[in-house]
Amino acid sequence: MAADIADTDGRVPNPLLGELVAWAEQQLPRLIDDVCAATRDRIDLYRDESIVPGAELRASVAVNLQFILDGLMEATPAAGAGPRTAPDLSAPAETGRRRAHQRAPLPEVLRCYRIACAMLWDLFVEHARRVARPDFLDALLAASSTLWRLSDEHALALTEAYRSATTELLVAQQRRRSALMEALFTGRLVPESGSWEVGRLLGLPLDAKLMVAAAETSGLAEESLVGVERMLGGLGIVSAWHLTPALQAGVIALRDEQREEVLGVLRAAAASRTGVSPSYESLADTPRALHLARAALADIPAGKAGVREFSTSPLAALIAYDPDEGRRLAKEVLGPVLALPQEDRVALLRTLRAYVDQAGSAESAARVLHCHPNTVRYRLNRVRELTGRSLSDPRSLAELVTATDAVRLGAEG
Repeated sequence: MAADIADTDGRVPNPLLGELVAWAEQQLPRLIDDVCAATRDRIDLYRDESIVPGAELRASVAVNLQFILDGLMEATPAAGAGPRTAPDLSAPAETGRRRAHQRAPLPEVLRCYRIACAMLWDLFVEHARRVARPDFLDALLAASSTLWRLSDEHALALTEAYRSATTELLVAQQRRRSALMEALFTGRLVPESGSWEVGRLLGLPLDAKLMVAAAETSGLAEESLVGVERMLGGLGIVSAWHLTPALQAGVIALRDEQREEVLGVLRAAAASRTGVSPSYESLADTPRALHLARAALADIPAGKAGVREFSTSPLAALIAYDPDEGRRLAKEVLGPVLALPQEDRVALLRTLRAYVDQAGSAESAARVLHCHPNTVRYRLNRVRELTGRSLSDPRSLAELVTATDAVRLGAEG
């Protein structure tokens, strides 16, 4: 019987299949209702109409079922007809694009389509059995491979359109994110409301402390903190990053107790010089924090990978933010020291820094410098003689500490 129905290419002539398709088209309103009901029952995505409204689901199911029926007729011409034309895949492609823009998960979208195809097939089989005509059943069996091929073509068109639209959305999102980060770092925002809105769009929690990390790129526009956002995210720490040809910089939202975790991630990821700002609270202060992070970066020897935190001292921040004044101060206070030969200059400056960092303890400074406390005292005395400033005088000490910070930040030259 099937041999009498199929043509020489194994394709089914129109009359019998056309009768089945014509009958199915009469059942479409009921079938569409059944498919929509089954979809909402089985898939949570469609049960909540906030993503895909019920009317849109129904319209999509109707268009796609009609596509299958039309494609089935086009793909199974009468005996002697020419090659089949390629099916019009605009309907599934449009569905794929639409669902991508609605952020509907692709597996759920394809599952909805499989439900529709399976219910259409069941409807065909049920009718062929009910009318008890062997030629109907034979026609349906002969056309089954065509129906499932159409189903595959439909699913492929939907998937490709979905992925293409998703890629476009991701690119657009990245462009917007990059623009928002640039605005945040440059301060081109309304001071409070603008930065608050940018923080919301970037997903940064507004009740957390903030810090900026800045790293030299490994190559031209090549990340040196590879995977840092993912690594921080694994610890529940939100961050947003911006890449320029020379710098990879990010704003990190954290609690006080998470700072060491953040520094650990940065140290593990750093492939170049990386600076970290002190913590701050308002996104409007991000340009200042970036400046301090870059100052800390510059304090690392060129070509050496590592992470350095900027001093939490407000005085150091003040000097870093006004490098011209820092250079003037360093020259005025430490000029005679800076004029010494390199070996002597470095020894005196290192000793003065250690003494300041160790809260004015010669013994502690000696341990850091691996020398005798008397050596520390001798060098400090030389600093006093060269600068005319005593470490026991509060004003002189303040000037020396400030100048030392200026030298440390590279402001001396």
